[in-house]
Amino acid sequence: MEELREALSDFLSDRLYQIIISNPRSKEGAFKVKIRPVMVRESICFQETIWKGTQVFHENYGKNEMLDKLLLHMECDFKQMEAESMDGRLHVLVSKKGKITIKRQRNAQNTPQERPDMSHNRAKRYILKEGVVIPFLVDLGVQTREGKIVHSRYDKFKQINRYLEFVEDILPTLNKGGTVHIIDFGCGKSYLTFALYYYLHELKGMDVQITGLDLKTDVIDHCNCLAEKYGYDKLHFVKGDISTFEGAEKVDMVVTLHACDTATDYAIKKAVEWNAKVIFTVPCCQHEVNGQIENELLSPVLKYGLLKERMAALITDGIRANLLEECGYDTQVLEFIDMEHTPKNILIRAVKRDEEEKRQEGKRMLERMTEELGVETTLQRLLKR
Repeated sequence: MEELREALSDFLSDRLYQIIISNPRSKEGAFKVKIRPVMVRESICFQETIWKGTQVFHENYGKNEMLDKLLLHMECDFKQMEAESMDGRLHVLVSKKGKITIKRQRNAQNTPQERPDMSHNRAKRYILKEGVVIPFLVDLGVQTREGKIVHSRYDKFKQINRYLEFVEDILPTLNKGGTVHIIDFGCGKSYLTFALYYYLHELKGMDVQITGLDLKTDVIDHCNCLAEKYGYDKLHFVKGDISTFEGAEKVDMVVTLHACDTATDYAIKKAVEWNAKVIFTVPCCQHEVNGQIENELLSPVLKYGLLKERMAALITDGIRANLLEECGYDTQVLEFIDMEHTPKNILIRAVKRDEEEKRQEGKRMLERMTEELGVETTLQRLLKR
């Protein structure tokens, strides 16, 4: 920990932009921590923001206190950290056995850097900044040609940024040299696919190759034209079905956002076969379990169609998350966007563990639950094969 203490001590200054701590070791407690410098009574402090479930907590600390807390987080609670300052970046990974890997990247000395905003109650800092013209956002009608966010499309702007925040958390897993191969199953109109490419390639300077897959020919043609228009040379769209797609041998990240019903299961199965490092899925229209679920104890609830539908959807996603754990992934179920925008707001994020770990107890509990409820999902059948 001494090497990490020394590295973090350099970053905890008024030149720090932010520190993101993610990939928790346990499903209990916090799933993300963010640190940034703030000015309090003309002194520099460091504001810690902790996300626990649907709650967010803020606390300010001096440098030494903050340093101790950061080391404790990495020693006991989390496995990934990324720090960004005017001077460069710091990537920290902790293996299951406690081995710490530290990588530091320094910015070029002649590159001008914007100073951090240390106001205590500053406006939210979005990854895609307001006022900066982004071509695909203009074509989507989210931005004007002057870079202002269209008022009626502000929810879409926030959704895109929320998605990129989830991606930001797992960058240390992807950013390990070489080309990063990503497949977006059921990409649709692809505003999030374009956002992902723009963020990773244009803002982060990563070598990425992204393939979007969809069933609609007109959608694919339109997206390919836009990618060519923006000069996104390694962003391509192809027509195809998720269950039969064979156009890749090595994939680092699989994304499936709002793929309907069991299409999500086929996408997860493909990701597991590829041994993908990261899986993002926002399930949609889960009808399968709704047609199967039977349980006498739950019959007072299941007799109401709306409640049965929602319970079946939650059970489906819980089964998917547990099956990903069995396949060697650290899995989180996160709120994608606020409920006021859409009820389909659950994102399952799975990150491959560095070392295989059997979860037999969890497997037995899952089997018992599905047996009691009288259900078997497509993903269960696919993974049994």
